[in-house]
Amino acid sequence: MTTLQPAGARAPQGTPARILPGAGRVARQAARRLALLVVLLAGVFAAVELLPGDAAGATAERGVTAADLAARRSALGLDRPVAERFWDWMTGLPTGDLGVTARGQHVTDILAGPFPNTLLLGTLALALSTIGALALGSWAALRPGGRADRAIDAASTAAFALPEFVVSVALLLLLSQWTGWLPAVTLTGPDGAPESWTMLVLPVLSLAVPQIGWNTRIVRGALADQAALPHVQAAVLDGLARRRILSHHMLPGALSAIAVGIATSAGMLLGGTVVVETLFNYPGIGAVLAGAIADRDTPLVAGVVAAAGAAISLLLLLADLIRTTALGEERR
Repeated sequence: MTTLQPAGARAPQGTPARILPGAGRVARQAARRLALLVVLLAGVFAAVELLPGDAAGATAERGVTAADLAARRSALGLDRPVAERFWDWMTGLPTGDLGVTARGQHVTDILAGPFPNTLLLGTLALALSTIGALALGSWAALRPGGRADRAIDAASTAAFALPEFVVSVALLLLLSQWTGWLPAVTLTGPDGAPESWTMLVLPVLSLAVPQIGWNTRIVRGALADQAALPHVQAAVLDGLARRRILSHHMLPGALSAIAVGIATSAGMLLGGTVVVETLFNYPGIGAVLAGAIADRDTPLVAGVVAAAGAAISLLLLLADLIRTTALGEERR
């Protein structure tokens, strides 16, 4: 027996119709982030070009003649327009070719060791800040307006206001100089990684503390928004336990806002690694970037920015996917 459907009904196509708009939004976000990364890289080329001196002079040996310096500039392509050099560098980017440094090394080879170390440091700090923010924000949300809520609000504001170098110095004094519990600097093994996990503790804490403050406020705000919704109020009136209301009715709805906040803090973490890695002598891209700027080495500076920008863009894209999925579930 054939089942009749109302005119204009498209039941078999209903699910794709709900999915495709979300996928389109994510694709547009990815395209915008890619365009922003290209603009950022163009800005890097222009900024290095505006610095006094150039790579030929910064990396030349002492006593070189003007003729030798001119020949070196020509060999490095520095006599060409910056727009032309940027275009040549960008054409190799899709294949993973980040160019050659002023000292004749491939940028990918230079980043092969330090960049995974920085990713490890950033990933651990991001995981710690996420767990800490979820725990503190949820704890505050269980007793809105109470002592814990007020104390966590004040502490998270103070933590986020502290720059990474202030947190680093305070932790160095407390956990290394005064107590001797943790090493003050990072020593590397034969593989270029830190010799011991204890050498990761201070850098990770230095990066995580400000981000715990940032994300705690985001978690608390997102949960407060959820607490005002009718279905949460109904759960309270039904007498459900506070922890169950938090885990089953508030956290799922707050997930999209929390994910965006965490992804945003990933960019702040990678930005803070330059300072933290320098203070703790950590073998990451911070030292590479500092040396590249001193050498006016545009391909190396751009390579560091491209690698970090790609990692941040992927995290932001993941947050967009989570947010789109959460919005789709709410509409259903």
